[in-house]
Amino acid sequence: MRFQSLIKTTGISAVALAVGLSSFAAQAQDVWRYAHEEFEDDVQDVFAYKFKEYVEDNSDHTVQVFRFGELGESDDIMEQTQAGILQFVNQSPGFTGSLIPEAQIFFIPYLLPTDEETVVEFFNNSVAINEMFPEMYAEQGLELLQMYPEGEMVVTADEIVRSPEDMRGKNIRTMTNPLLSETYRAFGASPTPLPWGEVYGGLQTGILDGQENPIFWIESGGLYEVSPNLIFTGHGWFTTALMANQDFYNSLSSDDQQLVQDATAFAYDYILDHISGLADESLQAIMDASDDVTVTRLDEDEIQAFRDRAPQVEERFLEMTGSRGAELLDQFKADLEAVTN
Repeated sequence: MRFQSLIKTTGISAVALAVGLSSFAAQAQDVWRYAHEEFEDDVQDVFAYKFKEYVEDNSDHTVQVFRFGELGESDDIMEQTQAGILQFVNQSPGFTGSLIPEAQIFFIPYLLPTDEETVVEFFNNSVAINEMFPEMYAEQGLELLQMYPEGEMVVTADEIVRSPEDMRGKNIRTMTNPLLSETYRAFGASPTPLPWGEVYGGLQTGILDGQENPIFWIESGGLYEVSPNLIFTGHGWFTTALMANQDFYNSLSSDDQQLVQDATAFAYDYILDHISGLADESLQAIMDASDDVTVTRLDEDEIQAFRDRAPQVEERFLEMTGSRGAELLDQFKADLEAVTN
């Protein structure tokens, strides 16, 4: 357990932390604990509270939700879930990729389309997502309940970027994900992996020149205040996943397992409606809040200059994941073809 990170983030003592964590497992049958990576009213938080609403309206169980920072960074809440301290965790493949290298497939640039309707159809029907990934997550003691999209990725930078040449040498924050680092290296930047808690300060002090996130996260985290140039590169969507500790899930009665599945479906259906139009609303909120913000939408020729760099990232993904990654990528592309043709 990474107690130093938890102590730094929450400000509590090691003794209090240890006592608090040890009490979690003892109470697990009465209270289901669920942690995610975002702030109040962000997409993962909305999903979590819809899950909680369904469970509590349809059973005697209680769901306790922990937001970003309350139990540490992303790596910490995953460790706590694998240890059985938490029953549920919502985490992006950007961090899960260290456990499941194949999950990094979402960071191959220009693999996913940017059209929201097509993206949603892909998540609903993909064999790769709904049949292949659950087996991979199970190997790490995780019951994959639902992968879902949150929003198109947007780059923010200290100046306007329109080409890989403009990106050259810039320190761009990435999640601690090897393939995402490879993407920004291919784009010409210097990838700088950092936990979320250090991003705002890094941008503010100039240690970082930019970062990427969905637009709602750029707005809610105030990143536009210290990184005011928004660049729509069209290179991908932010994806996340709800998981349960597999031992916990397997210990549930068949009725409670169905409750979890139904609560997940309820939250998923709600979140697909929630993200529709969210990017436009968040962008408008940013524009209303700051006169310093610029918005750059790359044209097709400019996008192509970045897209031309994508094959080397795909090649690196295959080097990292071997034959299983190749099989997943083939299915991924077949699933995409099925919803785009």
